Amino acid sequence: MTEDEKNRSEARAKILKALAHPSRIFIVEKIRVKPYCVCELAEMIKIDQSTTSKHLSILKNAGIIEDRKEGTTVYYSLRCKCIMDFIGCIENVIRMNLERDFWFLKGADNNE
Repeated sequence: MTEDEKNRSEARAKILKALAHPSRIFIVEKIRVKPYCVCELAEMIKIDQSTTSKHLSILKNAGIIEDRKEGTTVYYSLRCKCIMDFIGCIENVIRMNLERDFWFLKGADNNE
């Protein structure tokens, strides 16, 4: 692996790690529609605001989301909407795994 390949892989891993939590995926899915503040997201996720803020910080540090301040309220939105294409790809993998498992189980039923 070259130094450039290593750096690129590390940068990609940072983004994947940022997404590797159910609450953060939920946040990304919600803010794709419209910007939300911490208090709104915390209420939707049903966790406290400080934990929500930590999740938002991880997503922001990875470059996935951005924020803007309106008065004393900070609103978060997607920085790069194409991240939803990646999440759609994950949905395809889930669907294919379910189909594979279904056919495997159906085959096991026929062997009884």
